[in-house]
Amino acid sequence: RCLQGLWQGLLVWQQATPSEFDLAYSDFLSLDISMLRLFETFLETTPQLTLVLAIILQSGQAEYYQWLGVGTSFVSISWALLDYHRALRTCLPAKSRLGWTAAAIYFLWNLLLLCPRLLAVALFSALFPQYIALHFLGLWLVLLLWVWLQRTDFMPGPASEWLYRATVATILYFSWFNVSDGHTRGRATIHLVFLLSDSILLVVTWVIYGPWLPTEVSLHMWLAVGGISFLVGLALRLGYYHWLHPSCRWEPDPVDRTRVDGPRSLSPCQSHQLLGNRRMTHLAQNFFPKAKDKGVLPGKGKVNGVL
Repeated sequence: RCLQGLWQGLLVWQQATPSEFDLAYSDFLSLDISMLRLFETFLETTPQLTLVLAIILQSGQAEYYQWLGVGTSFVSISWALLDYHRALRTCLPAKSRLGWTAAAIYFLWNLLLLCPRLLAVALFSALFPQYIALHFLGLWLVLLLWVWLQRTDFMPGPASEWLYRATVATILYFSWFNVSDGHTRGRATIHLVFLLSDSILLVVTWVIYGPWLPTEVSLHMWLAVGGISFLVGLALRLGYYHWLHPSCRWEPDPVDRTRVDGPRSLSPCQSHQLLGNRRMTHLAQNFFPKAKDKGVLPGKGKVNGVL
């Protein structure tokens, strides 16, 4: 997808006036790349960052460049979430752009809520490295069951759908990710309370077994930083969803009625139709408040579900 996106970008750049098809196909690839980047972030970058934090807490010391790397990783994770949110916005019927203020607040609340969660997991890993795998597996199975109960219908086949659910469960271990429509606020609240309860249990573990950590590690300082970060992040999140989160009605238009989802393989007689990304449009419908119109998306069997 990245190579396809690069090649398509070069094609558009070489044209004095890019066609609507080329611009639509560029957006199509950009949406897939944004989601793949988000998956990579939570499957690779986030676990690595947690491991680095655990090592720093175990040793009780770190060089300045290590802290710089930790800060950069936090920023990159939050940026991936922001980029994914921006990609979903392009699927809105009104094509509303994410303003600078909304983008900054969205970035900050994700960063501030992510920090205490990763800190909680890292401290538990530093205290009980032999149990962190069991902790992750236990919560991951619960989250996987929760995703399955929401009856996701994102991929073209059962095997790929379960792979998608497993990936989403991994993301939910660290952060919020909406996968189905209806009652979004309730599910987000349940997920927040679930992660907060788990983090509180980990905090209790820190208080009981904190002396096991090196004396250079100030447990009270980390608890204060994590608590303040969570409260500020929660306040920003509530403010964002109250004032800045878009609401829309999903009305089908002529382009929506001819959307396809797959590689660029249209015949000349179809070249006037614009590509639309069914998967990302479906997720955008789940993510943003709306009155869903069943005529917007093609059926699952009518599209190419290549990710």
